[in-house]
Amino acid sequence: MSQHSELLDILNAISKEMVLKDLWQSTAPSDEALSSTQPFCVDTLTFCEWMQWIMLPKLEKMAKSQAALPNNSDMFSMAGEAFKRVEVDTKALLSLVLKLDHCLRLTH
Repeated sequence: MSQHSELLDILNAISKEMVLKDLWQSTAPSDEALSSTQPFCVDTLTFCEWMQWIMLPKLEKMAKSQAALPNNSDMFSMAGEAFKRVEVDTKALLSLVLKLDHCLRLTH
């Protein structure tokens, strides 16, 4: 399986897990909130919002277009901290974020 295909599978699994855990939002944040220049948009979005509205679409677009992928991902650390404030079981979601990090660290 190619890195791009593996990435799409992981992104799909993350989306499904977020929906399952009721962490998926039906309404997008404001354009202003999405335009933050801070890492993970920490000043305007929750980590889950950042994942849904910025990270997932960006990586999906890159994977579908076979673009060069980032190779130094470490979202697991941030997710671990952010999910401490989430009231649902995020173990499976954390595992998927770690899988995503590993996928992006691969050199193909």
